[in-house]
Amino acid sequence: MPHARVNGVNLFYEETGQGLPLIFVHEFAGDSASWHLQVRCFSRRYRTITYNARGYPPSDVPEDPRAYSQDQAVDDIVGVLDHLGIAKAHVCGLSMGGYASLHFGLRYPQRALSITVAGAGYGSVPAERDKFRKDSGEVARRFEADGMAKVAEFYTKGPTRVQFMDKDPRGWKEFYDQFAAQSAKGHARTMRGVQMSRPSVYELEAGLETLEVPTLIVTGDEDDPCLEPGIFMKRKIRSSALVVLPKSGHTINLEEPEAFNRALLDFLTAVDAGRWPLRNPLSQTGSAILPPPGKT
Repeated sequence: MPHARVNGVNLFYEETGQGLPLIFVHEFAGDSASWHLQVRCFSRRYRTITYNARGYPPSDVPEDPRAYSQDQAVDDIVGVLDHLGIAKAHVCGLSMGGYASLHFGLRYPQRALSITVAGAGYGSVPAERDKFRKDSGEVARRFEADGMAKVAEFYTKGPTRVQFMDKDPRGWKEFYDQFAAQSAKGHARTMRGVQMSRPSVYELEAGLETLEVPTLIVTGDEDDPCLEPGIFMKRKIRSSALVVLPKSGHTINLEEPEAFNRALLDFLTAVDAGRWPLRNPLSQTGSAILPPPGKT
């Protein structure tokens, strides 16, 4: 069972296929296996890499709460790439992994062929920050008090998960079983150290405005906590495109795998061909009709 050692922590990983490297970074309620429908598709053209975050066995579950943070989540991507001898890669993440992918692009742009930020932004809206932290703290407490199985009963049926359950009961059950089998300690520490403590997307505005790494933003139209942050990222990142999947919730790579894979493949193909330009500044004049002064 292959592991990469990153800052004293062993991270389980798998790689499949050949070609340019494409690393997938999983969400809070998933693990490396959450990307199986993407690996089957993209390993035909890419060297696909998946790994389990710290706190997600068979990766290590560090006891020290300080081992879990947004910065560390980014460094874990770097550590896996370094272990595999990869200088640059396409990086695709969902939710918690989407945040890590975004921060990777901001901190290590020289190592990113592209970034895909999917289902990211929950807890960013300023008016909802306090409730987000309160709810996250309660879920962390429930992991420790009740265990994974009991938390899975409500977490996998949340407001942005019911879309998956309605569309694909069998796929949702696989997602549920996978989540329920994970580490309660790892999830409690990840919730407190990464989820609760990460900055809002809106706090990253200055960095987003200078980001030129090719960026794809993907969200479901019924993933309410991520819709406004997705639009904000699109407006601030000159190298970005926004894809909104209709009648879809949060677990979009599994809920709508064909649409997700098509959007990602089209994006990667354009980037690899050198056909992903920055946004034309003439599209942002402050008017819905008029060009900038002097251009009429």
